[in-house]
Amino acid sequence: MFRPDTRGIFISLCLTRVALSLLHPECEFYFQLEKEERLCLRYIAEQENRSTEGCRPLWDEVVCWPQAVTGETVQRGCPAVFSLFKNNTGSVSRNCTSRGWSKPFPAYHVACTVDDDIPETEQSYFATVKLIYTIGYSISLGVLAVAVFILLMFRRLRCARNFIHIQLFLSFILKSVAVFIKDANLFPSYDTNHCTLSTFACKASVVFCHYCMMTNFFWLLVEALYLNSLLLSSFYHSRRCLWGLSLLGWGVPVVFILLWIGSRVYFEDTECWDNTKDSPYWWIIQGPIVVSIAVNFMLFVNIIRILIQKLNPRLIQFNNSSQYRDFLSLSSIAFSIKRCRKRSACSG
Repeated sequence: MFRPDTRGIFISLCLTRVALSLLHPECEFYFQLEKEERLCLRYIAEQENRSTEGCRPLWDEVVCWPQAVTGETVQRGCPAVFSLFKNNTGSVSRNCTSRGWSKPFPAYHVACTVDDDIPETEQSYFATVKLIYTIGYSISLGVLAVAVFILLMFRRLRCARNFIHIQLFLSFILKSVAVFIKDANLFPSYDTNHCTLSTFACKASVVFCHYCMMTNFFWLLVEALYLNSLLLSSFYHSRRCLWGLSLLGWGVPVVFILLWIGSRVYFEDTECWDNTKDSPYWWIIQGPIVVSIAVNFMLFVNIIRILIQKLNPRLIQFNNSSQYRDFLSLSSIAFSIKRCRKRSACSG
């Protein structure tokens, strides 16, 4: 049988690579073992009705051993999963005795060399990265919470512009909280096998994290739309307008998140929904984000164009002169009205 200590080494190596990649592509270690186990069990089921002489097929959690006659020595190459850690050309053998299969020789951890000494830099890399972004999110969370508190406390700061700022700050606060919740559910400890983890809590945390990420981009889009409207003065900022912007920032992401949840439930309900690599349904979330970024860029270019026009010296001089002419005309009108009033008063 496969030695438990060696299997633990492989699991720890896989988990280290998983932690570093975040999207756990190296979970192929588990998936490949499961695939080989299914194939072996199918082979064993097919051999059940055949001759019972010798040694029956065996799955020892690593290699599938075929039917063999007594006295036969069967040699098998190192499993393909070992190539995830180090290229191997070794082999393992078993003897078919009258008492059944013998122990593998040489042992798997000897024949199929694995570098079980994980470098300290690799061990501490993910922990360091996690510590850095945890501190960063915590500082951001605290500063944004203070900013929202200040904007809500003082009545003089309550206006449409600050209302939109508050919503944007709240989206960043929720994103920070979502990251902490996701880490708590997917990486509660170093030994957690999240490759096969599939619970309601972890899926809900992933969904919440994706939703908060989408709201970030959409509220940035709302900020750009509002700034354009201020520069153009094209529409009146009523409460109905603010409700529409709120619906864009909070409501539109809900639609795409629900569509993504439905696609994952019916077509790709695997693991904890955090593996989006090579998933066509990820574009249900990624597509609107890309569109919002593109629209934001166009609005940014338009804002720069408007500001350049407003800072043009010729236009400034023209505006000043036109405003001066308007002022003179208004002054003359006011002076004429005043003279007329005086004349009427004197004549009366």
